[in-house]
Amino acid sequence: MSATQPLLPKSIIPVGILYSVSGDYAVIGREMLNGILLAIEEINANPTYGFTLAPVVRDPRGSLDHYYEYCHDLLYRHGVRHVIGCYTSAARKTILPLIEGANALLWHSARYEGFESSNNVIYLGATPNQHVLPLLSWLLQQREAEIYHVGSNYVWSWEMDRITREAVIPAGGSVIQSKLLPLGEENVDELIADIIACRPKVILNTMVGKSAYSFYRAWHRACQQQPWLQDLLKMSLTLCEPEVQLIGAEALEGYLVSASWFQSIDSPANRHFLSSYRQRFGEHASPSVDSLSAWLAGHLLARAIARHGNAEVDGVRNAALLDEMDSPAGQIRLDADNNHCWLTPHLARCHNGRLESFWQADEAVKPDPWLAWVDLGSLGPQGGSA
Repeated sequence: MSATQPLLPKSIIPVGILYSVSGDYAVIGREMLNGILLAIEEINANPTYGFTLAPVVRDPRGSLDHYYEYCHDLLYRHGVRHVIGCYTSAARKTILPLIEGANALLWHSARYEGFESSNNVIYLGATPNQHVLPLLSWLLQQREAEIYHVGSNYVWSWEMDRITREAVIPAGGSVIQSKLLPLGEENVDELIADIIACRPKVILNTMVGKSAYSFYRAWHRACQQQPWLQDLLKMSLTLCEPEVQLIGAEALEGYLVSASWFQSIDSPANRHFLSSYRQRFGEHASPSVDSLSAWLAGHLLARAIARHGNAEVDGVRNAALLDEMDSPAGQIRLDADNNHCWLTPHLARCHNGRLESFWQADEAVKPDPWLAWVDLGSLGPQGGSA
């Protein structure tokens, strides 16, 4: 069917799904895929919708070439107009020219570094003012911000490093070193040795995938050999619940994490989401903030199609911008200025294998992907509740 024609009862709308469920960051990719598949099953079981979403799933395996190839195939062979996917910014930037060239819509569910706004992307993950700056603001109020930054060598960590420097240096803090490893690199011995030599007060981790898992385990071993290392404050902008299970609770005890959602959030909507997720994927299933964002992408897409009356891109986007939803992450809506999502920042501490939220903002925060107006001092714990 043509996407511009009115929907007939239970019309079938193909939806492209691009998540890497194998490769360096397969654990996160699998949870994101679970999130969107759960949403599509819920949507298709809802009799109020006069259409069925048909997922066309591809696994790029972390390869940028495969992201490009599979996205092209979705758009031009399967006639997909809506693609849900991407974890790394490198993947998003690889397929963005295809999305824009076909006037399709990418529903991007991952947290990211900001400094982008495309009319053909709906950004559901947190922007820096919703997850980076709240953590740095808390740090500046609580500790001496003498930071050693470890990350994966691509655009996410490049921008995290720049934002961190611009935020903490004017406030009297410092970034004494930044070390970025290639994606997938698991040899972290030299990195650990350099951190020990530099003796920072804080470690900020923006690694993803296997590199991050190797670092967490190696650092835990180093702390056992040199107990003074345990006094360092450890922070992460990427760690999430399914990775805690994978890496091991003992290695992650005490880490501080910033995100727009944690399993520990106590609300009826969140309890319902977790129950549905575990009923579908097993009682030990552990969704991440990115799982939830993928789930939200599916539901916001379906609600927009229903509101507009068909799957035509411009109309769906405009309909989505009028929507507001009481979600497991709290009240959310899309910002008409930049297609990003209003989200509520949270900080959590890893304790006994759980990311336990200990602070949240009082309300959803307007996304500011360009950091054009944000005031660092207004984003810390004095603006939220414990």
